[in-house]
Amino acid sequence: MTMLSLAVRPSINLRQAAVVMAGEIEQPQREPARNVIGTSLRCCCSDVHGSGIGTGFYRDGFCSTGPADEGRHTVCIEATESFLAVSAAVGNPLHQAIPQYMFPGVRPGDCWCLCASRYAQLLKLEVKDAQGNLIKGFVPRIHLHATHEKTLDYVPLETLMFYAIDADEARKEMSRIDKLRSELEKNMKL
Repeated sequence: MTMLSLAVRPSINLRQAAVVMAGEIEQPQREPARNVIGTSLRCCCSDVHGSGIGTGFYRDGFCSTGPADEGRHTVCIEATESFLAVSAAVGNPLHQAIPQYMFPGVRPGDCWCLCASRYAQLLKLEVKDAQGNLIKGFVPRIHLHATHEKTLDYVPLETLMFYAIDADEARKEMSRIDKLRSELEKNMKL
């Protein structure tokens, strides 16, 4: 069995956040915010179950990433009881709040930016219950529009589409982009 361990690290502490809001220091360097289908990255969750804390490495609600985000918190998941139970069973109790890291804990129904490598591990993980029966259905569904393109370094788009809550909307958007690309290529040949 693969062990999961999510290191939840804040980008800045509360005092630093106040200074940033006051404009006294620069924001941390980030990579461009594009999602896995190539459009602008959407917010995953800016207020996790009313805590006032957003998800993501930068705790701004987006699954953005940058040089300081070694874990690549780029996959916008929708947590379920089974996902949280499996996560806790393998040593990653996401349901437990850790206030000193601005981590409010994750509850079923919450959207949360999960590390891309951890999501890839979940896809390969085999978990058995106390009776030795294989547990299925614990891999959380995702929001493609809020999942950063760096996730594609870990999980192929076809796999992400299978688990996507917004797959139909994403297919329509990808089709629209392909048509625009074709028109552009056609016009460039003229």
